[in-house]
Amino acid sequence: MAHLSVSEFQPLQIAVLTISDTRTMETDTSGQVLVNGLQSAGHQLAGRALVVDDIWQIRARVSQWIADPLVQVVLLTGGTGFTARDNTPQAVAPLLDKQVDGFGELFRLLSLEEIGTSSLQSRALAGISNGTLVCCLPGSPNACRTGWQKILLEQLDSRTRPCNFVPHLKRQAEQPTPLCGTRT
Repeated sequence: MAHLSVSEFQPLQIAVLTISDTRTMETDTSGQVLVNGLQSAGHQLAGRALVVDDIWQIRARVSQWIADPLVQVVLLTGGTGFTARDNTPQAVAPLLDKQVDGFGELFRLLSLEEIGTSSLQSRALAGISNGTLVCCLPGSPNACRTGWQKILLEQLDSRTRPCNFVPHLKRQAEQPTPLCGTRT
């Protein structure tokens, strides 16, 4: 069995995008939860932006980061519900090379403990595109905290065993290449 982990922490370059028709950078508490989480874990903030809930604006910003050789992960918050203005999943899904089907399922399972059956109304999703992990989370600070602390913190840590997402991401020049397929 291939072990996709290494013994040394590898900091990642992570961008955060908030989708909202009402928030500003100053009032973006959900995006700030993600920024605080990634920085506390030792990762670097590669960029931060806020766009209105418009398919083309979301897609344009995410596409720029997917194409950027330095951005390894894009975290989105907002626009994953069922209102007419919730467009994040349909904006992002066509950009993905591979979907991480279990991400949304796991997120909803974890949310069930916190918000009950309302967790069904989350269309959280994730996938990989051009070596960039793209994760779409709901717009509440609690949802971002759940997603970061209970899923992403471990899966973006190169030391998590038996596997994590780090070996599947773009390599940075200063990072050592993980020895996939070897036992450590």
